[in-house]
Amino acid sequence: MAVKILIITGDAAESLEVLYPYQRLREEGYDVHIAAPTRKKLRFVVHDFEHGFDTYTEKPGYTWPADLAFSEVDPGQYAAVVIPGGRAPEYLRNDPELRKILKSFFDTDKPIAQICHGPLLTAAVDGLRGRRVTAYPALELDMQAAGATFQDAEAVVDGTLVSSRAWPDHSRWMREFLTVLRAKAPAT
Repeated sequence: MAVKILIITGDAAESLEVLYPYQRLREEGYDVHIAAPTRKKLRFVVHDFEHGFDTYTEKPGYTWPADLAFSEVDPGQYAAVVIPGGRAPEYLRNDPELRKILKSFFDTDKPIAQICHGPLLTAAVDGLRGRRVTAYPALELDMQAAGATFQDAEAVVDGTLVSSRAWPDHSRWMREFLTVLRAKAPAT
């Protein structure tokens, strides 16, 4: 039986930040499940960087089915969790079921990959205090308020927590996460 990895997300998540780790982890031989507030077809977005804009732009992205609702997740069945960014973390951090799930990953020191706005979720469970992280650069003050040391880098590894700024850093983020994951929960 393949080792299970959980991706937690919702509507308005960044398409690439969900689908790149989903495909990459499956390619490694992991059984990947996507959880959201409810089982439904999720609507992702595409964030892009355009000349002349002070921040990213947002366009409609892919749709993808959620395999599980947060209320159906047994964190003990999963070796690691991936937390994509986009706008989804802004509202997901208010979900008590999701906060219980994330806390269990921190409590058991399982690998956690977070990217872009994903660290808003780990901050909501006080998982960043005393840790080194990166995130979308506009979240630097949020990361500091959560007690973390912010580093503007493609990927930052602090124990089993691997964070990244945004989708342009995917290859470095997944390389670092897979190094942690292979050590803690090899696919085979």
